[in-house]
Amino acid sequence: MDRQAEKALVGETAAIQYVKDGMTVGLGTGSTAFYVIKTMGEMIKAGMNLKGVATSKATEKLASEYGIQLVDINEVEELDIAIDGADEIDANFFAIKGGGGALLREKIIASAAKTFIVVADGSKKVQTLGHFPLPVEVVPFGYKQTEKAIQKLGCKTELRMKDEEIYLTDNGNYIIDCSFSSIQNPKQLHQTLNNIVGVVENGLFIHMVDVLISVNKQDEIIVDIAKNE
Repeated sequence: MDRQAEKALVGETAAIQYVKDGMTVGLGTGSTAFYVIKTMGEMIKAGMNLKGVATSKATEKLASEYGIQLVDINEVEELDIAIDGADEIDANFFAIKGGGGALLREKIIASAAKTFIVVADGSKKVQTLGHFPLPVEVVPFGYKQTEKAIQKLGCKTELRMKDEEIYLTDNGNYIIDCSFSSIQNPKQLHQTLNNIVGVVENGLFIHMVDVLISVNKQDEIIVDIAKNE
């Protein structure tokens, strides 16, 4: 099974198994979350009453196209579930997210959900985080000073660009992609990064993922539940 087929399978499975009538669902951003949104649209057409909270403007547009009624995160006390992809996830259910640039909103929405489900093709499961560059969202003012402080943690940094211009998040911030090659202590790095003045948030999701839906080498769906700590 190719990666695209895996993404479709895990996204559809998450929606069918976990999305129930009457729920308000946190809607992720990216190529795997697309299949969750598409499937939810089909469920609404079949008569289910569902609402969504989007993690990005791109997801807002997509959800509207599939007939999902969107609500503002500020009007919701708690989300029933949130479903999103990941760039990497390890055996501790620690994840790197933000390749699509929506890490801050994704983290806010994951935090607001009773259950946070990650859908990932098999290539995203890793033994050690860090092969994928860690996105760090920073305020534009003094970003070079912030970048220098991040570099002192032992990584190579790159200011994210798009169409030869500095990439802007939906929150009007910049993203610095940080190549550590291997992150030995994700919990400590998460805390250290967020203590740097100018950093808004980083793409490490620590003790946040409750369920991981992925595919094994035999093309079988695997549902792993995080152990409560």
